[in-house]
Amino acid sequence: MRNTADEKILELADKMQKDMVKMRRDIHRHPETGWTEFRTASLVAEKLTELGYDVRTGSEAINEDYMMGRPSENVLAEAAKRAVAQGAAAEWVKKMKGGMTGVIGTMVFSQDGPTVALRFDMDANDVLETTEEGHRPYEEGFSSVNDKAMHACGHDGHTTVGLAVAAILAALRADLNGKIKLIFQPAEEGVRGAKAMVENGDVDDVDYVLGAHFGFKMKKTGSIACNVKGFLATSKYDAQFTGMPAHAGAAPEEGRNALLAAACAALNLHAISRHSAGASRINVGTLNAGSGRNVIGDKALIQFETRGANSEINNYMENGALRILKAAADMYDVKVDIKKMGGAAGADNSQNLAQYIKNKADSLGIFDNVVTDCAFGASEDFSYFMEKVQKNGGEGAYMMVGADLAAGHHDSHFDFDEKALGYSAKILAVCAAGLLQKKDL
Repeated sequence: MRNTADEKILELADKMQKDMVKMRRDIHRHPETGWTEFRTASLVAEKLTELGYDVRTGSEAINEDYMMGRPSENVLAEAAKRAVAQGAAAEWVKKMKGGMTGVIGTMVFSQDGPTVALRFDMDANDVLETTEEGHRPYEEGFSSVNDKAMHACGHDGHTTVGLAVAAILAALRADLNGKIKLIFQPAEEGVRGAKAMVENGDVDDVDYVLGAHFGFKMKKTGSIACNVKGFLATSKYDAQFTGMPAHAGAAPEEGRNALLAAACAALNLHAISRHSAGASRINVGTLNAGSGRNVIGDKALIQFETRGANSEINNYMENGALRILKAAADMYDVKVDIKKMGGAAGADNSQNLAQYIKNKADSLGIFDNVVTDCAFGASEDFSYFMEKVQKNGGEGAYMMVGADLAAGHHDSHFDFDEKALGYSAKILAVCAAGLLQKKDL
């Protein structure tokens, strides 16, 4: 049965539903891809400050040395300029220089209690949103105004829910103990952003960390999966081979063939022995090489990824891949520049915390379908937060909140049932408040 505090949270969330829809649509209309979330992050920082949270952003929230797949300075500068033109506060954008768009809102209720963290991702996808008839965002006037950027994964909803939870917990502050940390993460797409926040120490003091996502396996509004498990560890790399061009007929001996080095590497990357301890994957997604039919190929780019059932298995695949890239470059006497573009840890929910989420979902009586276990089978860099907290002796858990979807994730037709905003805000606020009241776990 619901307790009095939970009833209050449900009431507060219901009152916020219209505002959540309005906020979600505003963010959807102004999507920003990884490390360029200047407007979104500024909006978050402004709202958290108004609610009384201590707000950190820029270099106070991000360790620049661990930012992966960051755009060029020119792209970042243009994105920052666009954000201000679209209503972002210039003073917040200035603090996020260099794409350090992570935001952390902290509120201390008392010194006697746990530190609870909730993570919300903010970035959009590199997708051109459809303008076809029947696409609700287009027909109702909140489709993307930013070229080749779209919220096609629900992160606009995640950010909105995070701000709603922030307001709910602030309203309950007199009844809570310990400390809440609301982590708004950039660059989840491509699993590029979490590590820079973890390496900044953002969750070093956290006892419990929670994350959530709309949809995926839960494609029906009113459903929830409480124990999402099987996060695959992954590493994403770009390998740029550089050789020497030469006339393929008149002077082939003067060339150094980067194309063949890359082809050799691609074949042998897929030949890495799989690991006996669990799932291991590797995939060369792209290979672009050469400059002309009669020219020795002097340049080539491979984009590839490794995955593993856990971080140890992924490290095995990753180390094997790096060895092969360097060996292929040596074999053809070319140079190779290897850049890590993204990554995520392998992780599983803490069982005790997952059971707590299920108990809360059951007791609220608002969900039509409460699923205990749900296999993820993919990668999500929330796993870095969860892995770090668990290694420090704390607990972490990730849930999926059901939502009717107009199309699959990352599709140009993607949209979700906005009733899911309320479901997500309720379960996350109830879980956080229960942990902070020290009554339920």
